[in-house]
Amino acid sequence: MSTRRRGAELEQAILHAAAEELRESGYAGMTMDRVAARAGTNKNAIYRRWPHRAALGIAAYRHLSDAAMPHPDTGTLRGDALEMLRRANETWSSPYGAILRGLLAAAADDPELLTLMREGSGADTMDRAWMAMLDRAAARGEAPAAAAHHRVATTPMMLLRAEYATRGIPSVPDEVLVEIVDEVFLPLVRGRGAVTAGVAGSRRSPGGGRRPPG
Repeated sequence: MSTRRRGAELEQAILHAAAEELRESGYAGMTMDRVAARAGTNKNAIYRRWPHRAALGIAAYRHLSDAAMPHPDTGTLRGDALEMLRRANETWSSPYGAILRGLLAAAADDPELLTLMREGSGADTMDRAWMAMLDRAAARGEAPAAAAHHRVATTPMMLLRAEYATRGIPSVPDEVLVEIVDEVFLPLVRGRGAVTAGVAGSRRSPGGGRRPPG
């Protein structure tokens, strides 16, 4: 006799079922009935956790994207950054990317879905991975501590998304990824130390003392 699932176990079963529906049918084909049947539960159990299909779709995508999140540690900032961009590029052209593109297409006619995507699509997980990368580089002495900043960490992925938007294809040539790292990201990281030193120096008088306030 099987034990009735509750709490976190049931929630994971629903998320797994919804993720499988997304993979097989996309967001357009995912229904609460199909998810409930696959998870072996009823729709009420789903609605108690996710009030509508959009909320479940985003949660299921987050479930997939967290599992696929790369955490490279090549020993160099350049190696880590390139690996992150290459994995993201592969993901965008994979079934995971197809799911995200389906969600984006649906969001064009569903403002609530677009809001949920901004809040829960997994971007914060990606940001934390880039921040961890910068923290490791600073600990190695490869980057100034000031480089571990949210705006610095999000720059490579923002540029990659801009490439997708302007090219209109779910893949970017590898040489472009190298340019993003070598021509933009690494100079930005290295320049953070100079900017911080410049700001500190500007607060001091030429004689070495601090400038008076005002």
